[in-house]
Amino acid sequence: MRTFSTAGPVALGKHYSIPPLERWALESVLHSIRHGEYFVLHAPRQTGKTSTLLALQDLLNSGSHGEYRCVYANIEAGQASREDVRDAMQTILDELGLRARLVLRDEFVERAWPGILERSGPNGALKRLLSEWAEADPRPLVLLLDEIDALVGDTLLSVLRQIRTGYPHRPGNFPQSIVLCGVRDVRNYRIHSSSEGAGVAGGSAFNIKAESLRLGDFGRPDVEALLGQHTTETGQTFLPEALDRVWTQTQGQPWLVNALCDQACFQTERGRDRDRPITEADILEAQEQLILKRVVHLDQLADKLREDRVRRVIEPLLSGTERRLYSDRDLEYARDLGLIPRDDPSRMANPIYTDREWRRPDRTRVWPRPEHTELLLTWTQGKRIARFGASAVLALLSRRGAQAHQLRCSADRQPQSLSRVGLPQSQGIRVSALD
Repeated sequence: MRTFSTAGPVALGKHYSIPPLERWALESVLHSIRHGEYFVLHAPRQTGKTSTLLALQDLLNSGSHGEYRCVYANIEAGQASREDVRDAMQTILDELGLRARLVLRDEFVERAWPGILERSGPNGALKRLLSEWAEADPRPLVLLLDEIDALVGDTLLSVLRQIRTGYPHRPGNFPQSIVLCGVRDVRNYRIHSSSEGAGVAGGSAFNIKAESLRLGDFGRPDVEALLGQHTTETGQTFLPEALDRVWTQTQGQPWLVNALCDQACFQTERGRDRDRPITEADILEAQEQLILKRVVHLDQLADKLREDRVRRVIEPLLSGTERRLYSDRDLEYARDLGLIPRDDPSRMANPIYTDREWRRPDRTRVWPRPEHTELLLTWTQGKRIARFGASAVLALLSRRGAQAHQLRCSADRQPQSLSRVGLPQSQGIRVSALD
């Protein structure tokens, strides 16, 4: 039985999935590869970038679109070396060799890279290796380098500059095409070089890219198709209200869609009863559990809020103010992280991100649990904890059969979110309590 994918790349035999290559303009990508272009694929974390690159690798190696040698490699491990370029380059070259052997049964890279690193040094070894590798076989070489923006400082500059230097010699003496994949577009990188004592723009270090492609979220039809696969295989349906709630709460963010449905369908005894349909209440309960569990996806975004450039964009959205204290570069960074939609900087990307506990030392939020009969939302130092918290709280309490809870806030900081759910803005709102 397949399940919803919540960790790592999609495995088609194990996970419900939307075909990865249908999520971007495949013909445009293949055109760029045929014409020897280097380009960037970027998207927020856990949106399917790695699954898409692995599917592209398989397609190119199948021979259905020409004779290529294509290798995907995740070079994130080089981050551990920080700006020790030699140590990082050794890690990167070793990963390339391993992937070439596993994917292509090609041992050239594993045999060659130690000697090349010794002769050419860390700032020339990658260029020399890729050149000799391209020359070793008449079939064009295509590289898909994932997590490129995990590299740091001089290490990242060295990789980008060596690729740029070898670019004019393609395809016979350098890879035909290279795809750099990460969270951000390379043009938005600001790379601090310790050796140069200055910041370097990523666009200048890698000014050979033909275009930047962004992998988008699921559309509503994708969400319906994904959930439909579960129904087809198990017989368990999603009530229309549940499907609507999945879409509304996630806005198609791929990991959130999968995580909500996995929690609702597989992680509770009620959800595993295939004779029982998934309801809207199940989806809201699943959302609460994801937040209470402090799942990695949400915690990573919470960590980003500590960055000043993110906070400048996000805090006005959470507090309901209209002040713009951020730059265009700040806004683009928040977009690249997936915190706000690309077409509307006036709102968060989805309600789950808004309901998240954006925690700082001077903030407290207590979520209701079965043993709680009172919910306290705290505003401190004029900072609102969650703009839409009241909506999620009321939905949660209604599911638990509670007719009454108390919402409190300070007299001078009224929770605007109460008006969004039809409640008056007053210092205390009390109804009766059953649990």
